[in-house]
Amino acid sequence: MNILHLLRDHFRQALLALNIADPDKFLDLVKPATDPRFGDYQANLAMPLGKLLGRPPREVAADIVAKLDLDEVAEAPEVAGPGFINLRLRSDWLANQLLAILPDERLGVAKVGNPQTIVIDYSSPNVAKPMHVGHLRSTIIGDALARTLRFLGHCVITDNHLGDWGTQFGMLIYGYKHYRDDEALKRDPVREMLRLYVLVRQKIKEAGGASEDEEEEAANPIAEACRRETAKLHAGDPENLELWRRMMPWCLAELERIYRRLDIHFDYTLGESFYHPMLAEVVQDLLQRGIATYSDDAVVVFLGDQQPPAIIRKRDGAFTYMTTDLATIRYRIEKFHPQAILYVVDFRQSLHFQQLFTIARRWGYRDVRLEHISFGSVLGADRKPIKTREGGAIELEALLDEAVRRARAIVDANSPDLPEAQRAEIAEAVGIGAVKYADLAQNRTSDYVFNWDKMLAMDGNTATYMQYAYARIRSIFRKGEISPEEIQRVRESPQLPTPEERNLALWLLRLPEAVENAANEYKPNYITSYLWELANAYNAVYQNYPILRAPDETLRRSRLVLCDLTARAIGLGLSLLGIRTVEQM
Repeated sequence: MNILHLLRDHFRQALLALNIADPDKFLDLVKPATDPRFGDYQANLAMPLGKLLGRPPREVAADIVAKLDLDEVAEAPEVAGPGFINLRLRSDWLANQLLAILPDERLGVAKVGNPQTIVIDYSSPNVAKPMHVGHLRSTIIGDALARTLRFLGHCVITDNHLGDWGTQFGMLIYGYKHYRDDEALKRDPVREMLRLYVLVRQKIKEAGGASEDEEEEAANPIAEACRRETAKLHAGDPENLELWRRMMPWCLAELERIYRRLDIHFDYTLGESFYHPMLAEVVQDLLQRGIATYSDDAVVVFLGDQQPPAIIRKRDGAFTYMTTDLATIRYRIEKFHPQAILYVVDFRQSLHFQQLFTIARRWGYRDVRLEHISFGSVLGADRKPIKTREGGAIELEALLDEAVRRARAIVDANSPDLPEAQRAEIAEAVGIGAVKYADLAQNRTSDYVFNWDKMLAMDGNTATYMQYAYARIRSIFRKGEISPEEIQRVRESPQLPTPEERNLALWLLRLPEAVENAANEYKPNYITSYLWELANAYNAVYQNYPILRAPDETLRRSRLVLCDLTARAIGLGLSLLGIRTVEQM
């Protein structure tokens, strides 16, 4: 049950009774109150309606209140200021709603009435080298969106569109043929491939740099040699194809190990190589339809004076990322029949996706929603993209190892008596949870500064604080020798005798709003903000009122209901973010 939906439905009926045409366009102005002094929810729709009707907003607000039928849900609405309508929910109604969601494993979060098929494209690293911190945001945000949309009942198809066919393989093949260390290759093939990749890049730089301009590239013998190796691979050269096939399992095994550690899973992993056989047909179809044209021996799509043309086949016959992405759209639409395709990719690719979506619509794909879910950068303390001391991107595994190491120190300090294996397991959950939560707690469109101390703090809006709150509630049940299942069978509504308990009840019932907002705006930080408010509301009860030693059995049971629902709401919220809870910490 979504309180906001309920209130908006009541306001819709009131506006219809007042003969307001198209009342739905005003309902977004019914919102949670920003200041609890003014109630729980506030409706600010009288001001625009007053302007529309040519009447004083307070009069319009009074008319709306007269038509509202909220007696069972809220106390008498109040009209304040220039025409605000303030609503305070009845405490007995809140208590009854808590009882209704107590046995519900979804805690009142309903599935959508019109589920859609949604393809989500995220993570998508180049496979010829280890994942680094630059892959962090796409991977974590994409996974959280997939979990949230799937929980709401959508058919979500996740696809890791790997870079497994591009120039980096030409560089690797060249490096393998000229500079490989066979012993190192046996010991750690991925590390040796990374060494070869870095070495070849350095050789290109020493030979005169690299350029997007083919004539300048041709003047660089190393860059030209790598380009030839790439072209041979794409043309099906047996030797290069065999090397590519040999390298791919090494690369995929390394990626899969990281994904398992992050608890991230994909329905499909269809890389650029999968679409390569389709590209010539894509170009030919675009030419036949008059969408693409020849320009200086290349094939391009002109997109107007405001944008550069999009190249879909270079002068040398090579295809581009644009061509591959167009083939990907066609494949996904024909195979999955989605209503939406989401691309979780950083903001620097905005122009590419603008062009891609424009061409796709010209191509006839107008009935599917194509959306670029962009995000900002992870910054170091100097507010520049985070790097190692040597200036390279931090490898993702090294980042996770450091997070777990720091979390282990916290676990050892708080729970030294737990067995070694259990402390190691908790540290893994806490460390990786901290990295994920720190990212997801940000508005995804913003950059954020990576800060270990802040990330692992036990007294702020962090995964560590949420995991600790969950574990602390579970310890109450262990100490009282009460099973949560016993409390979930309670059949009387909880008591809410204090402002703190009533506030906690309100936040428990706002979970559906947070989940829906996160899904609608593709912003997981709605869920982290909710968890922060919920944990603070619970802490106000925990710090001020006894639970196991409540004055009477009815109040004790009532507070245990609040505890159980809080733990389950925290657990559910964290699970939608891909973060594990722990029973002890």
